[in-house]
Amino acid sequence: MSEAIEQTQGVPAVAQAQAQVQAPATASAPRYREVAAPELGDRVLLAIDTAIGTGVAVGAAGRIFEVSSDDPRGHAEAIGLLLAEVFRWSGVSPTEITGVVAGIGPGPFTGLRVGIAAAHAFAVARRVPLLPLQGHEAVALDLLGGASSGVRVVQDARRRELFVTEFLGLDWAGIPERVAGPGLVARIDYEAVPNEVWPASIPAASLVGLAARRLAAGRDFEADRAVYLRAPDVKLPGAPKRVSS
Repeated sequence: MSEAIEQTQGVPAVAQAQAQVQAPATASAPRYREVAAPELGDRVLLAIDTAIGTGVAVGAAGRIFEVSSDDPRGHAEAIGLLLAEVFRWSGVSPTEITGVVAGIGPGPFTGLRVGIAAAHAFAVARRVPLLPLQGHEAVALDLLGGASSGVRVVQDARRRELFVTEFLGLDWAGIPERVAGPGLVARIDYEAVPNEVWPASIPAASLVGLAARRLAAGRDFEADRAVYLRAPDVKLPGAPKRVSS
């Protein structure tokens, strides 16, 4: 795998100064990214997200290794292969994981539930904490600088609707401050702003970095509940109607 080394500018995804290694992705190949993360300390964290594409990341010994697929479908088929690849590439054993970060959305029901179920299964099997986080917070971390310039994260929610979350800046712990959302907005009513971003994927490496920062600062995580913002398409049938004689 050929890799190009870049030096990031400004405030990076998971550290204020970092080296990044990234390999280009194709329609059939996964994307690889490695970033520095001194905030990890001695924690060994796994992140799983399927809100848009499919992304997994492992953080250990001050480095985060991310493997992802931009394919918006096929989450169930991709996630096992990506997990195996990220453990192989990072050299981390699944038995070393001390916490599992679950990307809880916002996102569509069909895709989002795959990653959440995988994160739950891994955490239960290894008997480690589940650490739920919203994907838009990870996107905001990649973009926000030291100044409170703000950023709006906009994601296609299908059905002519958008998921929208607004962030002010980074707080003292380096965690994005959410000021509005996530909310569901009709696409026809949406008005663009200069500081918006439409992510093509949720950065799993930044989910790991966020979890490490929250743990270090003693912050709570999100509720263990998927953020669909609408009722899922698949509904359980109601009770059968009584037949009168």
